[in-house]
Amino acid sequence: MNTEKQVKAIIIDDEELARKVIIKYLDDHDNIKIMEECENGFSGLKAINNHIPDIIFLDIQMPKINGFELLEILDEKPVIIFSTAHDDYAIKAFEHSAVDYLLKPYSKKRFDEALKKALERIGQKNQGDDHLMGLKREIEQAEQPLQRIVVKSGNQVDVIPVNEIEYIQSADDYVEIFTGAKRFLKQKPLKYFELNLDPELFIRVHRSYIVAVDQITKLEPYSKDSFVLILKNGTEITVSKSGLQNLRSRLQF
Repeated sequence: MNTEKQVKAIIIDDEELARKVIIKYLDDHDNIKIMEECENGFSGLKAINNHIPDIIFLDIQMPKINGFELLEILDEKPVIIFSTAHDDYAIKAFEHSAVDYLLKPYSKKRFDEALKKALERIGQKNQGDDHLMGLKREIEQAEQPLQRIVVKSGNQVDVIPVNEIEYIQSADDYVEIFTGAKRFLKQKPLKYFELNLDPELFIRVHRSYIVAVDQITKLEPYSKDSFVLILKNGTEITVSKSGLQNLRSRLQF
């Protein structure tokens, strides 16, 4: 290879055979040191924090949290080589970005090509971040409605099924996600959730609020020209004029 630096790598894939293929393909790359192999995103996140790798070989389709969800909660993003079996929308996103991916099953030649690009990208951190941000935008534009939301707080990672969400409130560059007695903070704008949550299940009622339709119990006047929503848990949510129009259109009152 072109570099003499010892490169630290982590393999994250829920299929043992897939991990073994990568290990085998790395046999003749003496400058790559495999720090750990992981079978899911949670153990992968722990390994990343422990070893601070230069390269991650990351599967997309995994249980618990998938490759894109893991990418989203990484504080420091190393160079990543993604792999996928049949995710058509993801492949389209990769083709529009500069991030490399491996379509399973892949050959040793194809693996070496992706590895060569990844090694060239090491040390060019800003460029790598730009590639990943471009990929994330492509993925978000192509995604189906969100089924779950992954939130990281310190070392704690929570996976929130969207059917547990009561409402979401804007908090500057973050949102607060409320589920029963729990509250989660996520660094995403409210607009992202407006665009990516199922519009049959959620409705934006104010510039600061999105609510789950099935949590609404009543709409009450607050003052001469304003209203509040009452949710099942008793929470009162301010409704804007445009939010009132949305409600009338959706709930047909």
